[in-house]
Amino acid sequence: MPSQEPDRYSRQERFASIGKEGQERLRHSHVLVCGCGALGSVIANSLVRAGVGRLRIVDRDFLELNNLQRQVLYNEDDVRSGLPKAIVAKKRLEQINSDVEIEAIVADINHTNIEEFLQDVDVVLDGTDNFETRFLINDAAVKHRIPWVYGGCIGAEGQTMTVLPGETACLRCLLQELPPPGSSPTCDTAGILGTIINVIASVEVTETMKILTGNRDAISKSLGVFDLWDNRVRHVGLDALFSGFESCLCKGRDFPWLAGRSGSHTAALCGRNSVQLTFTERQALDLSQLAQKLAGLGSVTSNEFLVRFQAGEYTLTVFADGRAIISGTEEISVAKSLYARYVGS
Repeated sequence: MPSQEPDRYSRQERFASIGKEGQERLRHSHVLVCGCGALGSVIANSLVRAGVGRLRIVDRDFLELNNLQRQVLYNEDDVRSGLPKAIVAKKRLEQINSDVEIEAIVADINHTNIEEFLQDVDVVLDGTDNFETRFLINDAAVKHRIPWVYGGCIGAEGQTMTVLPGETACLRCLLQELPPPGSSPTCDTAGILGTIINVIASVEVTETMKILTGNRDAISKSLGVFDLWDNRVRHVGLDALFSGFESCLCKGRDFPWLAGRSGSHTAALCGRNSVQLTFTERQALDLSQLAQKLAGLGSVTSNEFLVRFQAGEYTLTVFADGRAIISGTEEISVAKSLYARYVGS
């Protein structure tokens, strides 16, 4: 559908490397954003304003007040609504640009569904907050030869890297294994500035625009490291990694994360005092039935996407796919016990 306002993208089209032809390419492109929290909300906002034709957003989470410091699509009313981030993001983005086709999916990205989410997309962007999901994205994108852009932030520092399967190093060229637990700072220990989120997300989107408009020569072939507090920018070359590891995913075509041989189905959520439980074999839940079941046991709120139940010091947020986020603990065993007690084993 042509834009309702002919000059909507005029300033962008005047940028010589995009022009009208590049804008048309953007209009016919399809992008997947994995996660719509801090990075993902800035990414989605920028892509929609740039005129990307189709946007698929996948996010597993709901909104909390502490999100508003850095997650630009949301406001206090959205937090009070109790709706999942993906649903709120879709509504807000459609208000920004009604020409863009936006698909919102409330789900946890895992090895059983990521290939479905990749269908028909031209580029994948990383808006996640954990390396397990990034390794999974890397497996799937490399297998299907889909470009993807990694981004991560902590404190005032951020990193970003563009992966062109078969042409550049991938994430497993850079990191052979997951960082050991406790070896890296988290948002609990180091905090995070909203400003670094905006920088890294902007780099990710710009790299995506280069890919979509056919400007592949301009794509970064290095790992970009940005420290806003100490005013440092570094670019780490990756060519040697790409040519040096014969056992790397790029060369060996082995996809352990995509096959489900690597990765877990539970995770303590960064900065949340919460645990996510995922059950890949579980059937869909009847949320209305669950809400009725829990109503006599404590405080219950619900909508068509989730049921939230207060159990003493703990809060259980249960989604239709059976997945749950248990707040008030970082102990997986405690979260599993609460789930079995109130939802079922």
